[in-house]
Amino acid sequence: MSKRWLYWIVSALLAALLLMSLAGCFPSANEVPEDGQLQMEPTEGPDDGMVSNMNNAPSLPDKLRLVDGVPQLKVYNVAENKVEEMDIEQYVEGVLAGEMRNDWPMEALKAQAILARTFVVKFVEEKTSKYPDADISTDIQEAQAYDAAAINERIKRAVEETRGQVLVSGDQFPYTWFHAHAGGQTELAKAALEYKPAEPQYTQSVQSPDSSKAPDAVKQWTATFTVDEVGAAADKTGVKVGKVTSIEIGEKGESGRAITLKINGKSVSVPALRLQLDSKKLKSTLLDSVKIEDGKVTFEGKGYGHGVGMSQWGAYGMADEGKDAEQIVMHYFRNVALVNAWQ
Repeated sequence: MSKRWLYWIVSALLAALLLMSLAGCFPSANEVPEDGQLQMEPTEGPDDGMVSNMNNAPSLPDKLRLVDGVPQLKVYNVAENKVEEMDIEQYVEGVLAGEMRNDWPMEALKAQAILARTFVVKFVEEKTSKYPDADISTDIQEAQAYDAAAINERIKRAVEETRGQVLVSGDQFPYTWFHAHAGGQTELAKAALEYKPAEPQYTQSVQSPDSSKAPDAVKQWTATFTVDEVGAAADKTGVKVGKVTSIEIGEKGESGRAITLKINGKSVSVPALRLQLDSKKLKSTLLDSVKIEDGKVTFEGKGYGHGVGMSQWGAYGMADEGKDAEQIVMHYFRNVALVNAWQ
């Protein structure tokens, strides 16, 4: 064999080896996860997106006593006017039944159970119940809605199938905010809740596939108040505006929600004004228009609730589309992981 032929054979072998090594650097189509994202090691940066391979939750609050590995709670039952001891899963059943209808899609119920369970842990970690000797209560003004009478087999199943599952963000339990209907887009905490610290790394403004099955009264609504009612409510927020003669939408958040109103030229917080007027009537801060006519102020808007975190009607819509509970909560929160805090 001539030296020339030997040279070409060796060169071909080397080229083949090089191509084989390069091919190993890229995933085949079958190796790419269904969500189209390659799995990465967990980090805590603000732009890391979903982290799904984190295995360890932060330590549970010292106040939580464990029995057979499950946290126990002292719950003040408003209806019974007494403190009751129960495990956290039993409490979450009552919360889930109070926060969602028990005939809703199972994956929406499971998503709500995960948020409710995380909420309880965060509450016990940071706050003290206003009711003596209690860790938390069934008082919706203090914590979450609660309706033990509405617990059925579907509620129990949703809680059991998510048993011990909570969200974590980095080394902390997040505030798992939720609301009824996002009006198509969620909002940041600083814009919609007057959240004073820096915006949490896990909140975001995202499109919300709120179900078409939601009542028309939350999809689009009108609320009317007298100018005196609006003026008095503005005063209670700390801004003295006098008799209301002019009003217009001021600053807006990423979702288009109104952050401020200009009332008689003065800037008034819309989240604060909503609470002072009537949050069941002025259903959200996602305002389309506001106008004065014949001594009355009329607001037109969309959605129901503050708009931060998970939309419950959005969870309904996603569940109807075949999404599971983890996909639902990961859509509304970022930089979080779903972990088992207990079995």
